[in-house]
Amino acid sequence: MKTLLLSLVVLSANAFAQNKPMVTTYTVDTEKTQITYVGKKITGQHTGTMKVKNGNLVFTGPELTGGEIVVDMNSMTVTDLTDAETAGKFLGHMKSADFFDTAKHPESKLVIKSTKMAGKDLEVTGDLTMIGKTQPVTFKVTNWKWTDKEVTGSTKLAIDRTKYGLQYGSSSFIKGLGDKAIHNEFTLDINLRATR
Repeated sequence: MKTLLLSLVVLSANAFAQNKPMVTTYTVDTEKTQITYVGKKITGQHTGTMKVKNGNLVFTGPELTGGEIVVDMNSMTVTDLTDAETAGKFLGHMKSADFFDTAKHPESKLVIKSTKMAGKDLEVTGDLTMIGKTQPVTFKVTNWKWTDKEVTGSTKLAIDRTKYGLQYGSSSFIKGLGDKAIHNEFTLDINLRATR
């Protein structure tokens, strides 16, 4: 009788394990994942790139349920300034305490909390930490493709820098800036690739 009960318990446990969705982790490809930023001001805009330091995506079955992406803020480049001296001054200012203060905060991080399909797009909710402050974000990933070996997708993430304490050049906090004002929002265009 004991042997029969034990066999039933083992069979039930095996059946439960077989029906439970498998959890898999994909590693973000830091070479093929691309991040481009656009920051605007009254008189124009600046564009550039940043690199992913590391990251992972966690799937439960076919559903993205977690993960994180870490960005190296010191990898920032500027692509619209061709003069080396001007570009160097711009990047030095971006990395200073006026802006991203990369000496104290060399990384920014997105932590994925939940996702859901919105038509053909994937809607992602998570926490973005930048300049030592964390704020919730929600955005849509387009061209979302998932296989047992690779994940790819694209997104445009709009970030209000003032929510992270970055008020330099913001007419919302500093009066009389005129055409020297810098827009509160900047955007990140992200093309993501991750593999198992």
